[in-house]
Amino acid sequence: MRRTVALTTLGFALVATVASAQDMMRDVDLTSPAMVSAEMSRQEVEAVLAKAGAGAPADFTGTRLSGLDLSGLDLSRSVLRAARLNKTKLSGARLDRAILDQAWLLDADLTGASLKDANLFATQMARAHLDGADLTGAHIAADLSGASLVGASIADAHLGADMRNQSMGLMRAVLRSANLERLNARNADLSRVDLEFASLRGADLTGASLRNAQLGGADLTGATVIDTDFEGADLASARLIAPIGLDRAKNFDKAKNSERLIRQ
Repeated sequence: MRRTVALTTLGFALVATVASAQDMMRDVDLTSPAMVSAEMSRQEVEAVLAKAGAGAPADFTGTRLSGLDLSGLDLSRSVLRAARLNKTKLSGARLDRAILDQAWLLDADLTGASLKDANLFATQMARAHLDGADLTGAHIAADLSGASLVGASIADAHLGADMRNQSMGLMRAVLRSANLERLNARNADLSRVDLEFASLRGADLTGASLRNAQLGGADLTGATVIDTDFEGADLASARLIAPIGLDRAKNFDKAKNSERLIRQ
C-alpha cells in the first residue's frame, strides 16, 4: 500500500511539474528497474482479474508490468493508474473503460486491442503500436508521439484540450509524427491537438473538430474532411492532396497559414 501511494503521488507530482510540455520523461531514468521490469507474472495478473470477477474492477495502480505478454487478456474496467507497461504486449487485449491515467506504455504493443471509453490522462505512449485498435469514445490526453494507429478508430473520442480545466497546463493528445493512416476519426474532438508531421493519409475525419489543432507538416492526402471543422487550425506546410469533401468542410477559410498548404 505504501509503495502504491508513493508511486501515485510521484505520478501526480510529475504531471504537475511538467504538464505544460506534457513531458513526464524529463529526469526519469527509463532504464531503471521501475521502468523495465515486472513484479508480477501473467498468471498472477490473471489471478487478480479472476478474483475481481464481476465485482470491483481489478486494481493494478502503480504496478510494474513492463515486458509481460498480456495479449488477449480481458482488462476491462481495470485500474492501471501510474502502472508501468513499457514494451508490454497487449495485442488483442480488452481495456474497455479501463483507467490508464499517468500510466507508462512506451513501445507497448496494443495491436487490435479494444480501449472503448478508456481514460488516458497524461499517459505516456510514445512509439506505441495501436494498429487496428478501437479507442471509440475514449478520453485521450496522452503523448502518442511516433505511435502507429494505422486503421485504428478514435471515433467519438475526446483528444482535445478542455479549456475549462487547464490548471496544470495545456493537457491534450500529442500525436506528433504519428502514423494515422486510414484512421477512423469520425466526430472525434481533436481541437488543439498536436498533429505536426503526422500521416493522416486516407483518414476519415468526417465531423471531427480540428479547431486550433497543430497540423504543420502533416500529410492529409486523400483524407475525408466532410464537416471537419478547421477553424484556427495551423496548416503550414501540411499536404492536402486529393481530399474528399473539402467543399463541405467547416471554417476552412478560418484556418491559419492555408496559403502555405501543399496541394499538388
